[in-house]
Amino acid sequence: MEKKVSLKDIAKKVGVSIAAVSYVMNGQEKEKRVGAEVVKKIREAAEELNYQPNQIARSLRTGSTKSIGLIVADIANPFFSHLARFIEDEAANYGYTVLFGSSDEDAFKSELLIKTLFNRQVDGFIIVPTEGTINQIRGLMRRKVPMVLIDRYFPDVHTNYVILDNYQATYDATSLLIGKGYKNICMIAYKSSLIHMNERIRGYSEALDNSGMSDNKCIKLIRFEHTQKDVDQVIHSMVVQEANSDALLFATNALSVAGLISAKKYNIIIPKQVAIIGFDGGDCFDLFHSPLTYVEQPLEEMGKEAFRVLHDIINGSNKTSHIMLNSSLIVRNSC
Repeated sequence: MEKKVSLKDIAKKVGVSIAAVSYVMNGQEKEKRVGAEVVKKIREAAEELNYQPNQIARSLRTGSTKSIGLIVADIANPFFSHLARFIEDEAANYGYTVLFGSSDEDAFKSELLIKTLFNRQVDGFIIVPTEGTINQIRGLMRRKVPMVLIDRYFPDVHTNYVILDNYQATYDATSLLIGKGYKNICMIAYKSSLIHMNERIRGYSEALDNSGMSDNKCIKLIRFEHTQKDVDQVIHSMVVQEANSDALLFATNALSVAGLISAKKYNIIIPKQVAIIGFDGGDCFDLFHSPLTYVEQPLEEMGKEAFRVLHDIINGSNKTSHIMLNSSLIVRNSC
């Protein structure tokens, strides 16, 4: 087995002290006033000798693993996979790696992921919280673990979060449909106590209230574990059988996809039979015979802001950040 290159080997090759090499390898060259020319020689020697730092020793020495834990609801969902990618890219800019996990909207699985990542000694967490996990979040706070909630938050827990203005997103989407003359707008959302879903429902409801259409409200709540089955039943009932709805507003990306699958199954002509607005973009929306109008969330900004806040906390910031971002409406043929 080939002998692993050490700091001593680099120091010998360059002709400097081991301490100087250590400062450069740990990014402390400015703080320790190591000259630019020496820094260059040390880095060139490290590359030439194929030096690989001992991460375990470094974490013991610095108290940092340069890694964070990211827990999303479902990494297979394009919304979460794109968000995770932006977080991963931003973390890489700061020399951090990201360890991923999906809770599948399950509190037990969320707790297991938190324990596993905590035991891996990640420096902090970015979490999309699910129902029933408020005490898990409080537990991390008691331990003073750096943490940022993303996409959702708990109003009763004073912690850092980066979210969308969910109320305004659906208020604007509903107002667009009203402005185009649609009278029977049905919202399809998940059955959930989480605030982001309730705020989306509130935005839809108040848009109708403010337009004098309170009696026309139609909210269908879908079970997460039976998404396609429940959406299929709603579409069949509201559009195919009774034609009670002339427009549908989907509250999430996954619900939008399920709705398009059902529309294709029943040969529904969009927007002739029913108009549709979805949440988030996606390749399938572009390939559909009537490109989908959708609420666009600023995923890149959301991911970057979440990591930036977490990085500040890891480095000693005591500031609590509550960041709410704005959405855009991408209007296309489906309405």
